[in-house]
Amino acid sequence: MKIGLVGFAGSGKTSVFNTMTGLDVPTAFGGELRLGAVRVPDERIDALSRIFSPKKTTYAEVTFCDVPGEHGSEKKGLSTRALQQIREQDALCLVLRDFMNPALDTDPDPMRDLEAFQLECTFADLDLVERRLERMKKEPGPKPELGSFELMKRVLEEGRPLRTVPAAELDREPLRGYGFLTDRPLLVALNRDESRASQPMAADLAERIAALHGEGLVLSASVEAEIGGLEPADQIAFLQDLGLTESALTRFIRTAYHLLDLISFFTVGADEVRAWTIRRGMNARQAAGRIHSDLERGFIRAEVLPYAVFMQYGSEHAVKEAGKLQVEGKDYVVSDGDILHIRFNV
Repeated sequence: MKIGLVGFAGSGKTSVFNTMTGLDVPTAFGGELRLGAVRVPDERIDALSRIFSPKKTTYAEVTFCDVPGEHGSEKKGLSTRALQQIREQDALCLVLRDFMNPALDTDPDPMRDLEAFQLECTFADLDLVERRLERMKKEPGPKPELGSFELMKRVLEEGRPLRTVPAAELDREPLRGYGFLTDRPLLVALNRDESRASQPMAADLAERIAALHGEGLVLSASVEAEIGGLEPADQIAFLQDLGLTESALTRFIRTAYHLLDLISFFTVGADEVRAWTIRRGMNARQAAGRIHSDLERGFIRAEVLPYAVFMQYGSEHAVKEAGKLQVEGKDYVVSDGDILHIRFNV
């Protein structure tokens, strides 16, 4: 999962990237895209590792991409190159400035910057749609995409992002290669100073984000940077002093999982306990393919231990003795927290 961090200059986007990834990218590093992988915290993996004592424990990962190309405020916007790099992300995180920045000559205005970003993405998508419609007019033969592009044109001209169009109205499968910006899941991170890190987001901003079918959270890059330098026990005390219950990274990943409709399943054993990330609704055969293509190709059945059931009985043997082991076929829909053992033959 790749989450692109985007934002106008001075928003603290790269500082957020650094605190999330533990890297130390300069805040003015030019036009190079920077990547950082982050382990997804999961108490279930911790518990399973304590039980199995494996040689290796592997958590799910999220890749953050610090997308360069900001050129100032809402007056100048994002470069063409930045917009193209944004198209390559699975989801977008727009970092909005809500703190005084002495390097800028404007007061923070998160709503202004949100609308500026939305407008730029809308214009970029509309330009792409209109150019494709023009080409289709000149092409002979059937035009199966015509209806979809005409619908998208109407939606964008109304100022609505494409993500607001229900799946029943727009078949997105043949459109994936276009990388429409306003169809990307959107997370809005309101970056504040430490003194207001625990205050809720203003109602009008939260309502506007919801209207765009996005999700929002409040964080403070400066607070997260301090947390990263503390021991785990001290982190908890520090968060409590600020009126917070968990770090922004934990909240960020949970929100991202919800936006992308992701879940985790597990494989366990003496060699490795591992979390795998899949889309909600994937079946057992597809999940097997996430582990290895041979498992999907030669899939026979899946032995399934729901995490809660496993923890109730304490071992695979006890689950089997109690008759709680599920033996499922290829069409079984994997649930969050399932422990899978794939039987296959190739």
